Amino acid sequence: MIRSAPFAFSITLTLAALAWWASPARADWPQWRGPLANGVATGTTPPTEWSETKNVKWKVKIPGSGTSTPIMLGDKVYLTTAVATGKKSAPPVLDPSLKQADTPPPAPPPGGPGEERRERRREGGGPPGGPPGGGGRGRGLAPDEAYQFQLHCLDRATGKTLWQETAIEQLPHEGHHQDHGYASHSPVTDGTHVYAYFGSRGLHCYTLEGKLVWSKSLGRMQTRNGFGEGSSPLLTGDAIVINWDHEGADFIVCLDKKTGAERWRKERDEPTSWATPLAVEHDGKTQIVVSATNRIRSYDLASGDQIWECGGMTTNAIPTPLTGHGMLYAISGFRGNAVLAIRLGRTGDLTDTDAIAWKYETKAPYVPSGLLEGDRLWFFSQNTGILSCLDAKTGKVLVDAERVEGLGGVYASPVIADGKIYLTGRNGEGIVLRAGPKLEILASNQLDEKFEASPALSGKDLLLRGHEFLYCLSNP
Repeated sequence: MIRSAPFAFSITLTLAALAWWASPARADWPQWRGPLANGVATGTTPPTEWSETKNVKWKVKIPGSGTSTPIMLGDKVYLTTAVATGKKSAPPVLDPSLKQADTPPPAPPPGGPGEERRERRREGGGPPGGPPGGGGRGRGLAPDEAYQFQLHCLDRATGKTLWQETAIEQLPHEGHHQDHGYASHSPVTDGTHVYAYFGSRGLHCYTLEGKLVWSKSLGRMQTRNGFGEGSSPLLTGDAIVINWDHEGADFIVCLDKKTGAERWRKERDEPTSWATPLAVEHDGKTQIVVSATNRIRSYDLASGDQIWECGGMTTNAIPTPLTGHGMLYAISGFRGNAVLAIRLGRTGDLTDTDAIAWKYETKAPYVPSGLLEGDRLWFFSQNTGILSCLDAKTGKVLVDAERVEGLGGVYASPVIADGKIYLTGRNGEGIVLRAGPKLEILASNQLDEKFEASPALSGKDLLLRGHEFLYCLSNP
């Protein structure tokens, strides 16, 4: 992994990171969790202090709604949103026993693993992004209105909309948790195209000027308790990988980024998952790692063959894994707590073997992903403003679940730039910490919005997406 100065190089480096480092987009924020997929922004100097009147480069209202993270490429900003049309109709009914994939695998025999899986899923789970608890708390109402699923391109200097395209207009087949919406998947760019993903509404490839190149439908998800969808696509090299864990036929699929054609598809056995896949380079081979409730699994990018798997996560796995120091860090925190450091280079079932370098089983995050800052791993407790920091190599506790004063509920993942860690809360608070082995607050900032989407950083700019407005905060 490449880290911003004064940090040094680590052993493990993703191919995706190498590709970005060699491209003009290396200083941008091209995907969920940034150029290195770990929340680290290189060569970036965003402001430490801001308010509604201080260091605001621009503030624009975004039509519709969404909690996806905006991305930045050069002088452009791209983001997805779902815009209600006012066209009312009865929602379609989705049969939970149906296999929803375009090319479904054969149905299992009666009483087989498929039946066990459906029975297990009837037990339900807690809401992604809501307070812990089962029974569907936070579940949204069944939709009765069509939405336009849109990709917007904004001028980074002014916030002016340069173009917007509607990928599809559709009545959603199920609702979503009250704290997010139908545009929770972050877009991704390779510097020549932008890929807008809307889950059950498909993956859509556009030129940087907004011309549609291709679209790919993968079917319809039925999420646990109707909580909605949210895993973002992974772009690595010339491939796009999408994880499709829901309450029907699960799979992970690898697509050709130029055409959308499938390269491979592998069955999975998981309840609904929300974690975004991660590309990891180790021993000259690219692995695709997906964290989920039953198993963390690694797949060979070239063939789709499984390399290793490991148990240990909790129900409703949401945080995206991290990699560094020759290890994979997997985190989840609903109905339990799990932080695992897994040594790379192994094969087979690694559960409870010496491949587990260390584990931490308290105060783990539910929705926010962690942050690997040099030799330190930062993460929240549940969805609260309580923060912990561990030595990434040993698991030694450096900051033991300390409350960040002023920070309310947290869904947004932490990010780091210029030796500072940026935290944003659902109460509009923005906290800046000094990167280091202790919790040291440099600034507390307040805006008139609520933030569930994670921040994006590039150059002197910090993008914060609220319920209605997108802020570009910048150093003069």
